[in-house]
Amino acid sequence: MFNTGRKHLVHVVKYRWWWMALTLLLLVPGIVAMFYSCFTYPNHAPLKVGIDYTGGTILQYGVEEKITNKELAKTRENLEQKGIENPYLQILNVNSDQQKNTKSEIQSIISVRTKFIDKDSNDTETITEVLGSQYKNPELMSVSSVGPTMGKELFKNSLIAVTLAFLGIIAYLSFRFRFDYALAAILGVFHDVLFVAGVFSILGLFYDVQIDGLFITAVLTVIGFSVHDTIVVFDRIRENLRYYSKKMSFGEIVDASVNQTLTRSINTSLTTLITLLALYFWGGVTTKDFVFAMILGIIIGTYSSIFFCSMLVDFWNDRQQKARKIAV
Repeated sequence: MFNTGRKHLVHVVKYRWWWMALTLLLLVPGIVAMFYSCFTYPNHAPLKVGIDYTGGTILQYGVEEKITNKELAKTRENLEQKGIENPYLQILNVNSDQQKNTKSEIQSIISVRTKFIDKDSNDTETITEVLGSQYKNPELMSVSSVGPTMGKELFKNSLIAVTLAFLGIIAYLSFRFRFDYALAAILGVFHDVLFVAGVFSILGLFYDVQIDGLFITAVLTVIGFSVHDTIVVFDRIRENLRYYSKKMSFGEIVDASVNQTLTRSINTSLTTLITLLALYFWGGVTTKDFVFAMILGIIIGTYSSIFFCSMLVDFWNDRQQKARKIAV
């Protein structure tokens, strides 16, 4: 039995201007960072892109000592003096599997990212020589390269994938619900993607975090999760409207529907976050940024499904009601 006098845990309609203010607070810093990045980076991209999209080579060296950031900065200077253009260096954690695949007991892994190194170049030998002069017995563990042409093709395909995902969602939700619901869901997805991209733009400016193909995979996964959660809320609103539209206002139905699905949304998100947090803290280094993007996406997706999308539907309904009164 639907209880109209039930006390709700959250009030979407009553405090919708507060939720709107919170939404702006979440999005504006990232938007500012992306605009700043467009004017700062040579390629005018809103995020710092990795070699997957620009083309380049990553070399990973294992060394038998712990390395400090000060030593890494010195290594970067030495590489630039030897003619290596714009080297990007990172210290990576070492796990047991990586130690088993090496000849010695390595304590640190130095990741060197630079421009694309072709087979006729001596840059690999130069990098190895520079590291050998500063560290004891550096061991080249892996080399991976992406050509500039391939990088542009991957970037183009990534944009196509995201665009097709958006179009598919619009088509499905317009058929399943109404166009205004579909529009609210799409704005919710855009809200989630913008937040995740904004955070990574900030991290790129302050911590040199770069995005790659895994980031696009994370974004597409977040889109799917966000839409799934939003559909559950919209489906409950539609069902309650069918039976209680004459007894309750639209805003009351929205509040009641959100609260009916609140526990399910939180439980689903928490179980997913527990898995992602385990992967983030104890998983591999190469997937750390991917998992972090997923964590951000799950959190913001849950927020947008509960507050942002349902708030948009309520706004739209208010606008329609006022338009009808004016017409009458």
